[in-house]
Amino acid sequence: MRIAVDLSRAEWIKSSYSDGNGGECVEFTPGIAPTAGVVTVRDSKHPADPALLFPMEAWTSFTTAVRGGEFPAL
Repeated sequence: MRIAVDLSRAEWIKSSYSDGNGGECVEFTPGIAPTAGVVTVRDSKHPADPALLFPMEAWTSFTTAVRGGEFPAL
């Protein structure tokens, strides 16, 4: 399934889990999800690269699994 979402005027917020040392830098757009039913995520070090869009149900399942320790630490 393809979802078209206009991100040209989106306000990107850096995750509180992103470190300030150029490591894992994740941004999201909190205003997009309620209207489009998706969670948008991008690498803040490369903002011109394409964003990833996840259905809200899939994102919720993923973050629940991460919080529950279902993935090994890298």
